[in-house]
Amino acid sequence: MRPGTATATAAGIVLSGLIGLGAVALARVAEGDDRARPVSLVKMPYRGERNLPDLSDSPDYLEQGGIQRLLEQQGCRVKPASTVALTAEEKKAYGEWNRLGLANEHLARIVATDRKEGHLPVGLLANCSALMGMLGGLQRSGPTSRPLRVGLVFIDAHADFNTPETTLSGMLGGMPVAVSAGLCLTRLRLRSGLDPAVSERHIVLAGVRDTDPLEQDLLDRSAIELLSVDDIRARPASIDRQMKRLSELTDVIYVHVDMDVLDPKEVAGHPLTVPNGPTSLELGAALTEMFRHEKAAAFGVASTPSGDHDRDGLSRKAAYNLILAAVRGLQQRGSPR
Repeated sequence: MRPGTATATAAGIVLSGLIGLGAVALARVAEGDDRARPVSLVKMPYRGERNLPDLSDSPDYLEQGGIQRLLEQQGCRVKPASTVALTAEEKKAYGEWNRLGLANEHLARIVATDRKEGHLPVGLLANCSALMGMLGGLQRSGPTSRPLRVGLVFIDAHADFNTPETTLSGMLGGMPVAVSAGLCLTRLRLRSGLDPAVSERHIVLAGVRDTDPLEQDLLDRSAIELLSVDDIRARPASIDRQMKRLSELTDVIYVHVDMDVLDPKEVAGHPLTVPNGPTSLELGAALTEMFRHEKAAAFGVASTPSGDHDRDGLSRKAAYNLILAAVRGLQQRGSPR
């Protein structure tokens, strides 16, 4: 058996089981049953990294594999996917990071609108630099112009808490949590529609196991709280405790996953894999627990390997396992554990 086959089989079994739910769930959706949870898909292809193409095909790849159909089979009403796109004038704007900010502003508008309409926004994201747009959208999704207090559960093998002064790689993709917390690149954050910055007390990092030395120093001195890979795998009480804490401090919670948090067997085409990650099934179970909490208001999955980097489709299946698991938690709200 070649490496990864067992994991691929497990992921396939999960998807097959969900497909088997089809008839009743699809009938409910077709009849407009109020119990069908409204979900929106939002594609964000802009990544803003230096020396890389401006656009990623990962969001299209995720959509084209049939995620809308799977969500409908799980009993959701799915709004047709929205795609973030710059205007012709914005495409001429100075600088990759500036254009990323403009794209994040579009993303924020879509997320805010979808949530006001009652949908759970699900971001299909090129990379973690879309974080500011997702958070900014949730900030604006309240009944008045007052920004909502947003909590963040950031699930990634990396803390993404670097600043331009601490980074070893120089990658913007290693900075979005720090940007969102107001530590650096204020212009990019404001351009992305995230104002005010997210309080460190409102941030939980989960699954982190690879940090730069100066980044770790920043993290150690911060008010950010942590969930370990072991917490993800087998400690629902720890997850529940953090979700309750965030629920008391904030109005809405955004849950974000970088696919490099997973076991490398499921994301072999990702350039930044780190050993000893959870499987998509293990992380999916944790996501279901998180989304049982009423204030969990949006979900995003970033950096899914696509095309030649996912020839067996295993990474896309893993991403689907995560999305469907999050929605399953939404559907279980109010039911006894």
